[in-house]
Amino acid sequence: MFDHYSVLEEEVLEGIAIRQEGTYVDCTVGGGGHAERIASRLNENGLLIAFDQDLEALEAAEKRLQPYKDRVRFIHANFRELEEQLAIRQIRSVDGILFDLGVSSPQLDRGERGFSYQHDAKLDMRMNQDQNLDAYQIINEWPYNRLVNIFFSYGEEKFSKQIARRIEANRKEKPIETTYELVEIIKGAIPAPARRKGGHPAKRIFQALRIAVNDELSAFNDALHQAARVVDINGRVAVITFHSLEDRVCKQAFKKWSTPKPVPKNLPVIPEDHRAPFKLVNKKPIVPGESEINDNRRSRSAKLRIAEKVQQWNEEFTYEEGWKKS
Repeated sequence: MFDHYSVLEEEVLEGIAIRQEGTYVDCTVGGGGHAERIASRLNENGLLIAFDQDLEALEAAEKRLQPYKDRVRFIHANFRELEEQLAIRQIRSVDGILFDLGVSSPQLDRGERGFSYQHDAKLDMRMNQDQNLDAYQIINEWPYNRLVNIFFSYGEEKFSKQIARRIEANRKEKPIETTYELVEIIKGAIPAPARRKGGHPAKRIFQALRIAVNDELSAFNDALHQAARVVDINGRVAVITFHSLEDRVCKQAFKKWSTPKPVPKNLPVIPEDHRAPFKLVNKKPIVPGESEINDNRRSRSAKLRIAEKVQQWNEEFTYEEGWKKS
């Protein structure tokens, strides 16, 4: 059963400003919570395109959205294929696009997926089970310097070098195969005082591995700029992030998109190619209220940012990725 709690549902619906006959994209359909709410507001002329690279999630969403099957199309693909997949279906522009970047609760709660440090399972962490690279390969085959890079860049882990050294030493004896084996290695590499504060000591490393396995930040940045190109004027792009790296990519991209290029002070009119293609719908991120956090603790780190397209996209407003690559 792929039960999943979708965060900020009402805020997303209001933020995307759905029109009954519009065309919308849910880039991360997951269990279908947001998609169900969007589809319910469309009429027979409306269309929702639902992406997910996790086939299990996509199948669950199809079941949930069965009452709206006449207005929903499902695509098993990474959202970095957004433009390509829309073009195949002869869709050239859309009215709104949603990214919900949270890992679905079933992916975390089902130990066999290998995402969680709280369940013992084979190291995996693949969103798309068809891809080759998994967490086992990274932990057992990537060199020390590359491990340090992803742990520090994607996990912001200050003990990255110590943990990478401990991994390197352990895998010389035998392969590191399970999540619990890795957790014990991480615990052993972090000084006792540091282990007693800041949450679970493996949290940052597991985040870093998941991002690396699924190339999440590059995929998101690629897809975000594709969204900027395909969303129609007056259409909106909404993004829900759950950690600082994702939010930084979104925040900085939206800032660049909504800031006009510099012009001489005495120029009476800003030239069209200097005008910002987007405006911010909310200058500060929208966050869950106390009631939602009480109902779902995993929602507490969620941030929703929304930008509206006001004129044609200009590639000069592209945001270059602001993180170190492994």
